[in-house]
Amino acid sequence: MPPNTRIERALLSVTDKTGIVEFARALTALGVEILSTGGTFRVLKEAGIAPLREVADVTHFPEMLDGRVKTIHPRIAAGILAVRSKPEHMRAIAEHGIPRIDMVVVSLYEFEKIAAKKDASFEELIENIDIGGPTMIRAAAKNWQDVAVITSIADYASVIEELRAQGGSLSEETHWKLAKKAFATTAAYDRAVSARLAEIPPTGDRLPATLDIRAPRTLALRYGENPHQSAALYATGKAGIAGAEQLHGKELSYNNLVDLDAAWQLVLEFEQPASAIIKHTNPCGCAEGSTLAQSYRRAFEADPVSAFGGVLAFNRTVDGETAQEIAKTFVEAIAAPDYSADALNVLTSKKNLRLLRVIAEPPTMVVKSISGGYLAQTPDAHILSREETRVVTARVPTEEEWIALEFGWKVSKHVKSNAIVYAGAGQTISVGAGQMSRVDSVKVGGMKAVLPLKGSIVASDAFFPFPDGVEEAAKHGITAVIQPGGSVNDNDVIAAADRLGLAMVFTGVRHFRH
Repeated sequence: MPPNTRIERALLSVTDKTGIVEFARALTALGVEILSTGGTFRVLKEAGIAPLREVADVTHFPEMLDGRVKTIHPRIAAGILAVRSKPEHMRAIAEHGIPRIDMVVVSLYEFEKIAAKKDASFEELIENIDIGGPTMIRAAAKNWQDVAVITSIADYASVIEELRAQGGSLSEETHWKLAKKAFATTAAYDRAVSARLAEIPPTGDRLPATLDIRAPRTLALRYGENPHQSAALYATGKAGIAGAEQLHGKELSYNNLVDLDAAWQLVLEFEQPASAIIKHTNPCGCAEGSTLAQSYRRAFEADPVSAFGGVLAFNRTVDGETAQEIAKTFVEAIAAPDYSADALNVLTSKKNLRLLRVIAEPPTMVVKSISGGYLAQTPDAHILSREETRVVTARVPTEEEWIALEFGWKVSKHVKSNAIVYAGAGQTISVGAGQMSRVDSVKVGGMKAVLPLKGSIVASDAFFPFPDGVEEAAKHGITAVIQPGGSVNDNDVIAAADRLGLAMVFTGVRHFRH
């Protein structure tokens, strides 16, 4: 790289105009001529920035096509791309009267802000794809030895400080640092555009042809699932557990975040006030209630032992009464839409308790890493209606059994397979999770029960392959079963239910969770 070259001319074209007037004023104080475009030019002119020239004065061509064409011109590109150490380059721009541009300052159209709007139209997305900005950024970054390129407002102050200290020039290290940031900026921008447009496939395919995951690191974690593993949190926005605001407590762990997400997704299943208590991604208690406090008490009483050290989620603002109930036992973390002042007063007295305020937003895709790649699927967002179910036994469920069956079915979706949920109306009674055989999950659920199982129902995330699972559940006094059906042995399973006096409902939908 040649010796530091004094910056004599800068092109400023920014969408986010925060700090641009002050930055331009500092440049002109150092003797830098400012070129600018459109809205940036008007802001700088109104602020009295001088010397100031419009880009059209250099290109001898007006802005046109509603601002789509402003800086895309050979006289701009050549002024940026000319390599100062090549005599033939310098002769070429001199021959055509092209001014050298030594600094490019650009912030791009806010495509991601527009894309985040739920009602953004296709035309609005297209019009907010920046063309001239990325072109200038890439040109300046390519010629990084001679041109300083600034893409972040955060760099304004340090650049001005260095220019003042070095007589109007920047070091090689600064040029290179800014260039790398510039290439990262345009790469991220293109990924954001590509990813958003991929969500609008003309074929109706709900998954993109290319999986492009872009999520900046938002939190360095102490370690992963175990202390010898490194970990970090990456978030795609401000919604969900990854984008939640931590209001209180010590730093979150990898396992906290996984459990919080499991709890949060579960409580979003319910319209009534609901609480979920999670341990190792499985619910040890979940319930609805007329109030949030009632729902929590019902969730807690299903398995008080496992609830110790658990993670909680609520689908309503946590109030003072609920907070008082929570405070009676040790809890690791809580996710909720918000917290009342009374609740915060109670919960923040526990200095290590992590409190998260979460914005609900349905996921559009579920991604899991495997060795060598990723699996992607649409979310399990199926909502059961009674009309699509089929009662396959002689006995039809009572209304109270229907309420319990519908509740248990929602919870079963969030239990690791093989999943068995013993439930009453709006309350889990016991849960059998993650066993290698379904009958063993039935046995585990029966063994763990604290509340009486008699009169409860059983929800199974997948079909019973043999009658033994239903027969085992019946030993505990259950009265009804909800399951997908579809086994080659369905007739035998139905016959067992009839023999035992059970009501059985087939949903035709499976809810495996691995």
